[in-house]
Amino acid sequence: MAFEVVMPRLGWNMEEGAVVGWRKKDGDPVTAGEILFEVESDKAVQEVEALESGLLRIPPESPPLGTQVPVGTLLAWLVKPGEEMPSRAAAAPAVAPAAAGMIPAGSRAAEAPRPPEGKRIRISPRARRAASELGVDWALLSSSGSSGRILERDVRQAVAAGTAAPAASARAVRAHEAVPAAGTPSQDVLPISSVRRLTAERMSAGAHTTAPVTLTTEADATDLVRLRGQLKGESAQPAPSYNDLFAKLSAHALLDHPELNARFEGDSIVRSATVNIAIAVDTERGLLAPVVRDVQAKSLRQVAREAADLIERARAGRIHPEELRGGTFTITNLGMYEIDAFTPIINLPECAILGVGRIVAKQVVTDAGAGQVAIRHMVVLSLTFDHRLVDGAPAARLLQKIKRNVEKPYIWLAGA
Repeated sequence: MAFEVVMPRLGWNMEEGAVVGWRKKDGDPVTAGEILFEVESDKAVQEVEALESGLLRIPPESPPLGTQVPVGTLLAWLVKPGEEMPSRAAAAPAVAPAAAGMIPAGSRAAEAPRPPEGKRIRISPRARRAASELGVDWALLSSSGSSGRILERDVRQAVAAGTAAPAASARAVRAHEAVPAAGTPSQDVLPISSVRRLTAERMSAGAHTTAPVTLTTEADATDLVRLRGQLKGESAQPAPSYNDLFAKLSAHALLDHPELNARFEGDSIVRSATVNIAIAVDTERGLLAPVVRDVQAKSLRQVAREAADLIERARAGRIHPEELRGGTFTITNLGMYEIDAFTPIINLPECAILGVGRIVAKQVVTDAGAGQVAIRHMVVLSLTFDHRLVDGAPAARLLQKIKRNVEKPYIWLAGA
């Protein structure tokens, strides 16, 4: 009997995923327990094992690589030798990004009736967001669930089937975009990856759910630069990066200011007993923030080794979703792009995030009374915090402590 290979649910919150690579080809023999394919979900790529043995048969209608499909979508079959592949279409056809929300001529959506006046239509938040992204008039959709509430899969399946009517606000725009103006190049339409979609959701939540306030200060990082130079020459191991140094010194500062190492949980504010630093990493798949845990209890070298491993696997797409969760404070560094200062967005459910600019040599007044100046390495630090959880003065004290740790790194390092 043929065995269905479907999009698995790899986490409680996972509703869709994308196959990014098959380890076997169509027709190859597969043994139960072998890695069969790789799935991208929640910013991570995970390997999926075969649950049964057989010959892999990938039907022509199987979703293309990289296409987001709902959990449970048919991807392939495992059949016995000599057994035919069942003739069944994918359980939930993939949505073609370029056609998402477009209505084919003569489709039923044009004549779709409006619901009766006064009838309340229920829709889930994820379905409402998907309808907004795809420009779909969700009031004309039908629910596939027993509760009668429109779900995200209802929106995407209606778009795939060509039965989804465009929202009124999108009709005029799509009519204009359908035919490029004479003499102008065609538009480059790109699909939204799961990483880009999740980043957009989290950044939007961070910007609109919180009450963000950003404080900035400039620190003298001359001794920090000198310390890193000394660490480079004292060991055969790679020297800790500036991100490692900022993670460690921030953890020490947060121990003295635990009100910023906190998060909302229902009607309560929970202060974490450990400092778990998320480090923003630019990857080919988008922005990821792997978490180094218990930074306050680890040596600088330990933090550097763990961070390097997490960053390498994040960029290779081999990081586990759990390694992207549980952060209590985030560091984002744009200094390598010659950025002096910026306003970082809070990584929910955390309370605060530290933005680090480039370290640059400047002429600085070192003694105003004597009129003395010197060349010092300066860095701008930007702390964005959630004013719902904490007031400005405690946040300012944390940033002041971080600045002092930057300027006198040997003090906190000696106590590590």
